Amino acid sequence: MGRGKIEIKRIENANSRQVTFSKRRAGLLKKAQELAILCDAEVAVIIFSNTGKLFEFSSSGMKHTLSRYNRCIESSETPIDGHKAEKQEHEEVDNLRDEITTLQMKQLQLLGKDLTGLGFKELQNLEQQLNEGLLLVKEKKLLMEQLEQSRVQEQRAMLENETLRRQVSELRCLFPPVDCPLPAYLEYCSLEKKKVGIRIPDVICNSEIERGDSDTTLHLGLPSHVYCKRKEAERDTHSNDSRSQMGLL
Repeated sequence: MGRGKIEIKRIENANSRQVTFSKRRAGLLKKAQELAILCDAEVAVIIFSNTGKLFEFSSSGMKHTLSRYNRCIESSETPIDGHKAEKQEHEEVDNLRDEITTLQMKQLQLLGKDLTGLGFKELQNLEQQLNEGLLLVKEKKLLMEQLEQSRVQEQRAMLENETLRRQVSELRCLFPPVDCPLPAYLEYCSLEKKKVGIRIPDVICNSEIERGDSDTTLHLGLPSHVYCKRKEAERDTHSNDSRSQMGLL
């Protein structure tokens, strides 16, 4: 009679599980060694028991086999990554093409073309966008005109200022400044006022002289300071008379 099939499942008995692990581990390592010798293959086996104990076999050295394995994994993953990157690039290109097509359609619609597929609300939105754009263009144009006018006015003001400066400089060249001394009788009058201590306003004295009193003084042969004193005495007498009249009233 042949051997019956063993059900592949976890062995509950710990002793039986350990015996089975030892037998099958030895058989697996033996089969790996036979495979490496018979087929000239590079074989490596790594086994950890349930207690954490390590068992291994390698026909060409475990480090050499593991490094070769890592190189193979990296080389196999590189084409996959390149394929993913290429796929993402194609997707981005397709998205950009769709966006360009949408923008071109909107541009044609703003120009009043290709409006057959638009509804009433879409047409209203398009009209609103055009009105807002038109208002912005008008405001920009108005600002540019105001700026241009300001520049013209500034240039005119600069030219006028330059012309006035030139005229002032020419007049200064034609009429150089000259120090005009005071007349002798005015100097004498001011000196006498300082000596006597009489405070006579210069405005009054000058106004009287401008009205013609200076001519009278010259005709009478009186000095100007005597004339000024006489005028002061007449004003004092007149003020006293006015005060006496006020007291009588």
